[in-house]
Amino acid sequence: MTPPRGSRRAVEQELLLGRGRHARALRRRRRRRGALVALVVAAALVAAAGIGGTAGVFAYGSSCDLSSLEPVRIGRNTFVYASDGSLLGSIPAERNRQPVTADHMSSWVRKATIAVEDRRFYEHGGIDIEGIARAAVVDLKAGEVVEGGSTITQQLVRNLYISRERTVQRKLKEACLAAKLDGAWAKDRILTTYLNQVFFGNQAYGIEAAAQTYFSKHALELTLSESALLAGLTRAPSLYDPFTAPARALARREVVLRAMLDTGVITRKRFRKAVRSKLALRPGRLYSEIREPYFFGYVRDRLIEAYGAERVRSGGMNVYTTIVPRYQRLAEKAIRDTLNQPGDPAAALISISPRTGAIRAMAAVIPNRPENQFNLLSQARRQPGSTFKTFVLAAAVEMGVNPDSTYYVSAPFTYKVHPAGNCDDGTWWCVHTYANDYYGWSSIRSATLRSDNAVYAQLTLDVGAERVAEVARRMGVRSQLDVRGAFVPSIGLGSIAVSPLDLASSYATLAAGGVHAEPMAIRRVVLADGKEDTEAGWGIPTRRRAISEGTAAVVTRILEQNIQSGTGTRAAFGRAAAGKTGTNEEHADAWFAGYTPDLATTVWIGYTKGEIPMENVHGIAVSGGSFPAEIWRLFMEPALDGTDPTGFREPSRWPTWEPFTRGEYALAYDPNAAPSTTGEADETEEGETPAGPAPPTTPAGIG
Repeated sequence: MTPPRGSRRAVEQELLLGRGRHARALRRRRRRRGALVALVVAAALVAAAGIGGTAGVFAYGSSCDLSSLEPVRIGRNTFVYASDGSLLGSIPAERNRQPVTADHMSSWVRKATIAVEDRRFYEHGGIDIEGIARAAVVDLKAGEVVEGGSTITQQLVRNLYISRERTVQRKLKEACLAAKLDGAWAKDRILTTYLNQVFFGNQAYGIEAAAQTYFSKHALELTLSESALLAGLTRAPSLYDPFTAPARALARREVVLRAMLDTGVITRKRFRKAVRSKLALRPGRLYSEIREPYFFGYVRDRLIEAYGAERVRSGGMNVYTTIVPRYQRLAEKAIRDTLNQPGDPAAALISISPRTGAIRAMAAVIPNRPENQFNLLSQARRQPGSTFKTFVLAAAVEMGVNPDSTYYVSAPFTYKVHPAGNCDDGTWWCVHTYANDYYGWSSIRSATLRSDNAVYAQLTLDVGAERVAEVARRMGVRSQLDVRGAFVPSIGLGSIAVSPLDLASSYATLAAGGVHAEPMAIRRVVLADGKEDTEAGWGIPTRRRAISEGTAAVVTRILEQNIQSGTGTRAAFGRAAAGKTGTNEEHADAWFAGYTPDLATTVWIGYTKGEIPMENVHGIAVSGGSFPAEIWRLFMEPALDGTDPTGFREPSRWPTWEPFTRGEYALAYDPNAAPSTTGEADETEEGETPAGPAPPTTPAGIG
């Protein structure tokens, strides 16, 4: 029965009908806007890709269909195998994922995610045009897609859509689908679906699994601080893992909370209270069940990069890797036989085939924490100490500097960056050797064998910190080496943190005669349909020349002598081997990076909780030449047992030495030498043997 016109009930009914018509009209406008934005973005991206204008858009537009966004069905587990075919473990299909509705998520989770990932989420049409434009400029300069600018909607498309290749064509389809999805779905549905799909680390897919994994509670029960922590994980779950990197996780949580403060989501009072709160983690049962945390986790990350988290989690793949189980057992045994006390520091070992880049061992032992998930080999960054001098040496040799005829003064050295400064507040760079022992005029070779900081500080200034970083990058170091956009001279003494994977990969370049092979963990992948994926390039070494064969040979000969009679003598085991020790100034990190013609291996020792001095481990202060060199030998000797010993190959062409003059900051005389009887300054021209006692050949101190 129709109510009388003008009555209260009739007015209310008209208002409801009007709201319904308004909502339907709004949805129609959003669909039209989404289609228009999709077309505009597609046109821009097609133009960037060099495809022919509007025709290219419509030609590609036929594949921009929302039906392609159907999630991959939860299927079989993905299994990962070692090089000998033995099972390393499986990536579960649905055991650790439980989708929940928006009503079963804490509102703080939604607010934190928007604040840190896409603060204009409710304003744009699925595509942040400003972000796309900024990223497009960077991509065009690089000739490939290197920068994001992705919205939450785009990230959701990426998780639902199978392909993950970083190409302009993929970004084109992603942008087109995101714009259409924004027009078809309500914003809250997009956000809820995203939070049910995204990877939070430690096998937790979706916010409910993350809440259970890290706090043993439901997503609805998450507090502000807990929500901010989880929202910060999605950018780099391994890097910000609160179980193994609590300080880094807290710093990331503060970034999220500050984003919430900046966008007005929380008050300054709430911000201060949340920032001061502790992590209060309560690991769930699923966390403790994760298998093979180091190499297995590294392989899983590579698979996700290639296929996307959803397909890896449910794609039923068989993945065959490069790891050698026997090497894994040898690595763990070498560590446990050396560091066998409950309070001992952690140790990590990674071994790589120089010719192919295949990772043969990736093991770590952390006393009292057998289930640690943080990958010390590829994710951890610690100061490499004197192992970085190898890159200074390589850069100098590449310039034509003869390490046997070029001399520097081994004496306390001060680099006065500012005229009015001092050593105490860091305005001057004041360098000394570990034991405060100095040797006067020293060739670069003898300084390398002693790991002389004073000589290498001067050499780094003359070679140039930027050149050292560039050589390290070519040889395989992937960690960030600049400090706020600049390269500091102390880089030559190992002040910039890198990973064990970085060092193993770059030292493998020397073993391969200057040819760098990108680290490789996966040999082949068989998809769920039984067909091998031959398009992804699995198992094909990516090799390129990083330094000349002659430069690699000169550096190798010096590092070979370092094992024979330098700081690395505890690594010697009767084969041709080269290597360098590294110890930071506070004994918080100790390294040995070495190689034979067949295998490059790096060992790191330190405490995972932070840079804690190792000044009394088994009664000694830990240096690179002590436990790390010993672990290296205990692994390498049995690993290579049964193979024919080979020497390092002679290069087809040795370097050509160029005239070289020490720079303005290098010491011109030995301040500790006895006064000259003639009263003349005791200076030496480059290429001449300095007067006085010959440089010592027996190493002293540590490096």
